[in-house]
Amino acid sequence: MSGGGHRLNLSAGLASVSVALVLVALKFWALQETGALSVAASLADSALDLLVSMTGLMAIIYAARPADDDHRFGHTSAEDLAALGQALLLAGVAVYIGYGAMARLFAEVPPPLKNEASGILVMLISIAITLALVLWQRRVVKRTGSKVVAADSLHYVADLIPNIAAVLALAVSSFWAFPQLDSIVAILAAIILLLGAFRIGGKAFDALMDRSASPETMLRLGKIIEAHPGLFGYHDLKTRTAGSTLFVQVHIELDEKQSLRAAHDIGKALKREILQAYPQADVIIHKDLARDTNDT
Repeated sequence: MSGGGHRLNLSAGLASVSVALVLVALKFWALQETGALSVAASLADSALDLLVSMTGLMAIIYAARPADDDHRFGHTSAEDLAALGQALLLAGVAVYIGYGAMARLFAEVPPPLKNEASGILVMLISIAITLALVLWQRRVVKRTGSKVVAADSLHYVADLIPNIAAVLALAVSSFWAFPQLDSIVAILAAIILLLGAFRIGGKAFDALMDRSASPETMLRLGKIIEAHPGLFGYHDLKTRTAGSTLFVQVHIELDEKQSLRAAHDIGKALKREILQAYPQADVIIHKDLARDTNDT
């Protein structure tokens, strides 16, 4: 990854940790003021965000280390390991929140809420801060393709819905004395968290298992290679992802009568074209004779 991309990922990681610290402090105060389970669910999620953001920041720093004798392909898989850990933690918190909300929902006398106005103010501030962070993270992901930043962004996007719902629950409790809505909101928040955990974990697991790039990426790569001048064809196009890096290997078929310099220039130009389409790629091109594509 380029130095600029690493700096962008690092800035997103630092921003995530800072925002999580602020949100944890704000929501802890709001929980003490209101006693709302919807706020407690949002607090638990923000506390988890703080943990995973710190883990993600360390993964970003580690993943940026260059390849060495023990890690010939670099350290970018650290991003996938961190994302998988985030998903497991997210799933555990979702189950815990959902269980607590169900118990409170079916309690004979649900505990009343208090100081709803203070809770609403804190949640609105939290929503504004979260929106600002998500917008920055989305910009970074668009530039770098970092899975850790993308996973972190999903956490905060998932936060927005429970936060808005917590505002609604506090407002309803304040005006209509219906505390059960607080538990309903917490259950919905738990479901959203669980779905997010499966989505994040699935992508990280696929990367760790060296699953091929998406069909869209494979199709685009194939078109780039087919259209490149000087080739008689290609075969054995293979891809995998690790963190934000796309690894590409392909065998190209060249005229057996051309010079080594000409073959080298064609391969170099093709690699440059692939990197223009996928700046985060690591490309290896094997050159074969067009008359005998079985020799590699």
